[in-house]
Amino acid sequence: MSLIAKRYYSGFPRAHDTYNALSAASDGKVYYILSSDSIEQGGQMYAFDPASGQSVHIGDLTEICGEKNGAAVPQGKSHVRFFETGGKLYFSTHVGYYQLIDGMDRLPVSAPEGYALYPGGHILSYDLAGGGFERLALLPDGEGMVSMTMDTDRKQIYGISWPTGQFIHFNVVTGELKNLGKISGNGEAGTPGTDFRTLCRSLVVDPGDGTVYFSVAEGDILTYHPDRGTLETLADVDLRLDYFGKYDATRPGSMGYNWRKIFWYEKENVAIGVHGNSGYLFRFDPVAKRVEIIDRITSLPSKKSGMFDQFSYGYLGFKLGPDGETLYYLTGGPVFREGKRVKGAGEIAKGAAKGLENLHLITFHLPSGTYTDHGTVQYEDGGIPTYVNSIAIGSDNRIYTLARFEQDGKIIEDLIAFPNPL
Repeated sequence: MSLIAKRYYSGFPRAHDTYNALSAASDGKVYYILSSDSIEQGGQMYAFDPASGQSVHIGDLTEICGEKNGAAVPQGKSHVRFFETGGKLYFSTHVGYYQLIDGMDRLPVSAPEGYALYPGGHILSYDLAGGGFERLALLPDGEGMVSMTMDTDRKQIYGISWPTGQFIHFNVVTGELKNLGKISGNGEAGTPGTDFRTLCRSLVVDPGDGTVYFSVAEGDILTYHPDRGTLETLADVDLRLDYFGKYDATRPGSMGYNWRKIFWYEKENVAIGVHGNSGYLFRFDPVAKRVEIIDRITSLPSKKSGMFDQFSYGYLGFKLGPDGETLYYLTGGPVFREGKRVKGAGEIAKGAAKGLENLHLITFHLPSGTYTDHGTVQYEDGGIPTYVNSIAIGSDNRIYTLARFEQDGKIIEDLIAFPNPL
């Protein structure tokens, strides 16, 4: 069985692989940002209206950040989803143009002739009714924002910068930005084998008391509360579980012991997360200081194969559905040819696909523990959506994501949608 996805070309021929930057808003529209890896043009923001089936271009990230004529490395992407409160969407920007140093994509240290270095990512808001943007803060040290969450009740934003992994706290009410410093080694700016650490891509807030939690590659869980203003490592609980695998946190090419994506599950007053490389779903109870395995939510073919999937960091298309009980997960599945599993590269030094894989939709009903693999997602011509790391459920109850497909003879990444089987 396959779910048939429709492709939507937004009109941006440079659209590159996008992570997380897709959300459904209260006005019924789906907002998304298409990345750019070009030195000449930044990422682009759009709104798709399910009622009309059309996308509207909202703006260029570099222009939105007031840097159109700055001749600097542009604002190439957003690496975070949108957070809505008070009629506004909050998000942040990230660098999309990299410099290859020692075989790894790094923050440019020598810009091309005629360009200045990356000025740093911005924290932004977008007014849903009026359509205007507000530049709220500039990240320190010329770094981008690789992960972000928001306490929408208290209007506090928390994030991790890239590449060195500095913990950022921004108070929307007062406009104050605090930099708590590096959270783990030298982050992804570090030297493999010594101070390199893959950075957490998902933070979670306990809405009850406003405490934020995130993981580090070594497997520790860190916590921050704005009233205390200090980072602390939780005692007596960590993510160094045998089921997750064994990792050298100083080596690139995996998320290590980091969780890949996590959200707060109010019905149990716990966090529900997935470990990216192994695909294990788990429950994290910060009060009881306990991490419990729930199930492996990889695709059914992956379960049967017993192998990790092809995307080296795991998948970010993971969210709680509109019923508040069912999670939706877009994950990989092995490709078989002549009855044999197609193997990819054994090791790569970044978050990317090691080889070709299918896309599967998994749903998991948390109260009953019901796991369902709804089969592969395909295009009408039989093609496979790849590089999928986002998810939203639209007002039309269709599932939206950003995926690679061919447009005018070129592979780009843009919006696709397919029916929600539930």
